[in-house]
Amino acid sequence: MWRATVLTIFPEMFPGPLGISLAGKALGAGLWSLEAIDIRAHAIDKHGTVDDTPAGGGPGMVMKADVLAKALDSIPADPRPRLLMSARGAPLTQARVGALAKGEGAVILCGRFEGVDERLIAARNLEEISIGDFVLSGGETAALVLLDACVRLIPGVMGKEASGIEESFSDGLLEYPQYTRPALFEGLAIPEVLTSGDHGKVAKWRQSEAERLTRERRPDLWAAYQARKKP
Repeated sequence: MWRATVLTIFPEMFPGPLGISLAGKALGAGLWSLEAIDIRAHAIDKHGTVDDTPAGGGPGMVMKADVLAKALDSIPADPRPRLLMSARGAPLTQARVGALAKGEGAVILCGRFEGVDERLIAARNLEEISIGDFVLSGGETAALVLLDACVRLIPGVMGKEASGIEESFSDGLLEYPQYTRPALFEGLAIPEVLTSGDHGKVAKWRQSEAERLTRERRPDLWAAYQARKKP
């Protein structure tokens, strides 16, 4: 079973949207598990303090290393990677998601306020991961995104394996355009090749469209794709 453990000051946020649809069904079926640990339960004072003013001054508060260490250390040692959702972390990619999904699960620390004491990150060897170049109120939303991306790749969660293979980023390209009935919508028809019954032509069209969209919309992905194709 793929196991997720989330450390947060808002455990009530989980499973949230992960409790419905495919992820929720898989959770109920025991294909994966989710444990939310309340960081405040590991505070070392009677007030449940988890943060303090930043050393050197400045706005906001910083999450305390001693409290977070106590919360992390309450989890029995296992091979799962320990992640910190952080705006300065390495960008989350489909390749990293795939690697996580093939493992035993993940332990995810959700930061809040101005961030986490740097000593805790080093002492507990946390891998910092970002879901984009923007700032959220806390790591919980980012953790939900990461978990959703991983859980859907667990065998048995999605109906058809092919639906996970031919998605954006799975081969370094954006996904090709999709169509369904009605055949004509507000004067716009489904491309003839998709209704031709010629699977070879359909595959060629989809590949061509995926390359076109990637080239036009994500030149960074296109450059990386082109580099991989070189002998």
